[in-house]
Amino acid sequence: MSKLSKPIITKYLELKEYITKDNSIIKELMHPKVHGNSNQSLAEAIIPPYKTTFLHIHKTSEEIYHVLEGQGKMTLGENIFHITKGDTILIPPNTPHQVTNTENTDLKILCCCAPPYSHEDTEILE
Repeated sequence: MSKLSKPIITKYLELKEYITKDNSIIKELMHPKVHGNSNQSLAEAIIPPYKTTFLHIHKTSEEIYHVLEGQGKMTLGENIFHITKGDTILIPPNTPHQVTNTENTDLKILCCCAPPYSHEDTEILE
């Protein structure tokens, strides 16, 4: 059993936002390149009102989305379906996906990626 010499903790209010390759606003909650963890990444994605992310795939990463706030429409492969607060969605590697915010408030999604998210693993399809 491995033990950390000290806890790895991020403070939400101290995180800086950036625009990711799929055009969503990201707060990187934990990522190996920044925080020192090793096998996965965790981020909050924010899709502003009535905006849509670019259709994309991750070549090697499996993603899990968990909707924290808001609602919208998700494209996953050939399926299009409604998502809302509390929904959790599995996105296998190489599966085209995108999200549309259908409301007038931010859509916030918790995104877990294993292996960790990277721009190099992301391919825009449109």
